[in-house]
Amino acid sequence: MTFEVRGKDFYKDGKPTKIISGAVHYFRNMPDTWVDIFKKMKAMGLNCVETYCAWNMHEKQPGEYDFTGNLDIAEFIRTAQKEGLMAIVRPGPYICAEWEFGGLPWWIQCDDEMEIRCSNKAYIEKFDRYLDRLFEEIKPLLCTNGGNIIMMQLENEYGYYGDDREYLTYLRDGYIKRGIDVPLFTSDGTSMDNLLDGSVEGCFSTLNFGSRVEENFKAHDELCPDAPKMCMEMWNGWFDAWGDDKHHTTDADVYAGVVDDMLKKGSVNMYMFIGGTNFGFTSGANHYETFAPDVTSYDYDALLTECGDVTEKYMKVREVISRYVDYELPEVPANREKKAYGKVKLTETASLFDNLDNLSAPVYSDVPKCMEKYGYGYGFTCYRTTLNRDYNDVKLSFESLGDRAQIYINRDLVGICYINDSLEVQFSAKKGDELTILTENMGRANFGAKMMRKKGIAGRCLLDKKIHFGWKVYPLPMDNLQKLSYTAEKPDEKSLFYKGRFTVEKANDTFLKLQSFTKGFVTINSFNIGRYWEIGPQQTLYVPASILREGENEIVVFESDGIKGEAEIEFCDKPVLG
Repeated sequence: MTFEVRGKDFYKDGKPTKIISGAVHYFRNMPDTWVDIFKKMKAMGLNCVETYCAWNMHEKQPGEYDFTGNLDIAEFIRTAQKEGLMAIVRPGPYICAEWEFGGLPWWIQCDDEMEIRCSNKAYIEKFDRYLDRLFEEIKPLLCTNGGNIIMMQLENEYGYYGDDREYLTYLRDGYIKRGIDVPLFTSDGTSMDNLLDGSVEGCFSTLNFGSRVEENFKAHDELCPDAPKMCMEMWNGWFDAWGDDKHHTTDADVYAGVVDDMLKKGSVNMYMFIGGTNFGFTSGANHYETFAPDVTSYDYDALLTECGDVTEKYMKVREVISRYVDYELPEVPANREKKAYGKVKLTETASLFDNLDNLSAPVYSDVPKCMEKYGYGYGFTCYRTTLNRDYNDVKLSFESLGDRAQIYINRDLVGICYINDSLEVQFSAKKGDELTILTENMGRANFGAKMMRKKGIAGRCLLDKKIHFGWKVYPLPMDNLQKLSYTAEKPDEKSLFYKGRFTVEKANDTFLKLQSFTKGFVTINSFNIGRYWEIGPQQTLYVPASILREGENEIVVFESDGIKGEAEIEFCDKPVLG
């Protein structure tokens, strides 16, 4: 296959081609669902799939790479080719995507000389090493090498962020030096400023928006009159943050009309075709005036639901696309089976405080430090100290906090601080009492100027405006819960692990409802399916069939704030997203 850009048009095998694409993030979907997703793309009339690459998942620790399971981007692209789809790849290094830290690895924050998304030497050194390794996976899959990758993107929406043209030029030249010989592009917002700051010579410019095609192409038409017209992210919904009033949706007829308008003008990539899930601690956050951490579901009100079901919006857009192709569209595949496995009692509990040494090895600190300084990036941090005198109505405060902290005297919860609220708690305590502060990383900012904000206690912890010294710190990445010691008796504490077992005859997709639980995360068969929080809007967690086993399964719930009823959960056959 050959693919090239000639003036205003794309050419595949020498013929003018309109790209009709959809966004699918391999890292948000389980590998056993990829074929089903691709078949539904073909049935809607798409000829291409687009994906970001998640640096922080592929290089969790410096120099240690992972391209297995749902991180196997090469297999994802090969599978798309087998199903007759071209591919657009957006490696970054920054991707946004409402993904933790915009896809950047947490550990780059540990370099004091680091400044991201610019010509900073420390940043260049690290992303160059990553791109070298990533391109080993995807370079053989370029259409110039017999594969199906037709285009690749530099960075992402840089015109919203900065103005370092040398950085964009360095990225472009780096792609070319590594043998990337397919067309390169940038994608940005629609304003003149976005395009001027985010574009670079030698890469054609695309736009990201969700409505008003002609209006949004006004600046592009003026700056790039002889270039292809493509919306690289035609948003068909939006993401949700914890505490939103409802799940964000977009009218199906309205969106179908926007797709029609875009196809009249040029090519389109619909964002998202399927949103998927922010499994584990991978959800990002927006941080402007307030901190807004994203929910676990990335359903996005996309063309397919989080679990891959066909929507009304899918069918409306399919009808539009059928008018732009010269063949009859394939039959739409059936949705995958869902199962309601019913209620499960969680009969065993483990105290967080009793298990700190089973979960982690403590580190001594004169003063609390951010979690990154202790050599890890996700989960929780437990800071503990012994008070050396009596305190009466003392005010505990933080210079800086990321993102949420629970303050305990011995094992009694005396207050919670959240970055959007007060960073002070008042309490009384005796000499010899233990002061424990449990902090949670709820997701690094994936966009904007506050991306480099640290997690845990990032500044001094003060007691009546005086620095308190002498802390024992437990890093809690929560990535291995096998050493927890459980009991059948429930301790009179808030922060507890709850464990239960349930039997499955046949593994199907299902949805987990946590009726009495307040805030925490869930693992099933040691796979972290994500966070929950009673404030919603998301009320159920998606459980993909591939993590279940026929026979006995184990579920562990970490509840940080305390349950409000029976320790019981329920597996349903329908999601509740708000």
